[in-house]
Amino acid sequence: MRKVPLHRGKLWLGVVMVIVVALLGSFACTTTPTTTPTPTVSPIGDVEVLGTWGGEELASFNAMVEPWQHDTGGIVYFTGTRDLNAILKTRIEAGTPPDIAILPNPGLMQTLANEGDLIPLNNFLDMTTINQDYAKGWVDLGTVSGNLYAIFMKASSKGTIWYNPKTFTANNWTTPQTWDEMIALSDQIVAAKATPAYPWSIAVESGAASGWPGADWIDQILLSKYGPDVSDQWVNHQIPWTDPRVKDAFQMFGQVALTQGYVPGGATAILATNFQDGTYLPYETPPKAAMDYLGDFAAGFISTQFPSLVAGADYNFYPFPVISSAYQNAVTGGADLVVAFKDTPAVRSLVTYLSTAGAQAIWVKRGGFTSVNNKVPLSDYPNIVTQNAAKQLSSAAIFRFSQDDAMPAPVENAFWAGVLNYLQNPDQLDSILQNIESVAVANY
Repeated sequence: MRKVPLHRGKLWLGVVMVIVVALLGSFACTTTPTTTPTPTVSPIGDVEVLGTWGGEELASFNAMVEPWQHDTGGIVYFTGTRDLNAILKTRIEAGTPPDIAILPNPGLMQTLANEGDLIPLNNFLDMTTINQDYAKGWVDLGTVSGNLYAIFMKASSKGTIWYNPKTFTANNWTTPQTWDEMIALSDQIVAAKATPAYPWSIAVESGAASGWPGADWIDQILLSKYGPDVSDQWVNHQIPWTDPRVKDAFQMFGQVALTQGYVPGGATAILATNFQDGTYLPYETPPKAAMDYLGDFAAGFISTQFPSLVAGADYNFYPFPVISSAYQNAVTGGADLVVAFKDTPAVRSLVTYLSTAGAQAIWVKRGGFTSVNNKVPLSDYPNIVTQNAAKQLSSAAIFRFSQDDAMPAPVENAFWAGVLNYLQNPDQLDSILQNIESVAVANY
């Protein structure tokens, strides 16, 4: 595990890290920028931030913290890993936790807070400002036993299905409003044997976290069909994994992922393709698929890979289709949480900075970022697509965190593994669900 400063990076270090990544496959670090900013005050100190970001996301984080580094003289060292849960556990047990971590789910934050590993942020944040800048629901989600332990910095809607509007227009396709309409469109695309010949791009490879994009499908399906109460019961293990409604959500995902002719390469390609690469298929020349389901952060992947595409005209999303009219506009989503393990002046300063609209607007303007700080103007979003994603997140009639992210880490990992197993062995679904249930029984 190496800590890499976000500036003062050297070319030889970048080469070494590329080799390490290639060999280990479970770790990634990046250094930017290459110049050392001149501080306006005496250096405040160094801060290590542990997270999962890499590629474009890490580049945007680097850009966001650069003003803080310049103004304070502090240095942010970002430690990247694909196996954040395991790394955190090991380092906490060894007494060497990072200063700050960017967690991908509130369940992990609650566990760490209850175990006494986190410092309360309300000890130094101006809570009047926090309560003005963040809706009560977001503050409540970051609160455990009366103390604020997390700032929800970067959020995402996962009710978004991506498509190429020009491809749809050329083929006289209309975006479906319901699940049945979506399946009918998929069948129409397969039967037409036009371009693209496949209705779907699905990709679930994500290193040690492989499987989560399929879990997101199942999360959204269950919420859209059975509603928030059943969703909450599932998260809290008040219904078992063998419940018919959970099984139905898996099978509805399989209706798309496993239907012959729906996905180029079938299950084998789904398992082998990285989730980011999967977003590219509808926009290649010629397009290889018509649609891709992924969170609104996919906009950043698409616009980076295809910089000439125009948002709204060349790439767009339609809302996840209605399954049950009682739960129309139900949206799952995610968020990255800022938590602190150490109480130092540099940590206090950086956490305070990251909570502000000014800091978050830097990433908002770069794309691939939805802020829940209500002081970030809608006009700061770079285009109509990102504006609509932000609107969808803020106006959803029903919103739930992706259910897997709200479950205990061992159960979440078993869920992801279960998705991979189901794609390979769909006829063994009952056994797969029973295996996840056994993990749940041991961890709730």
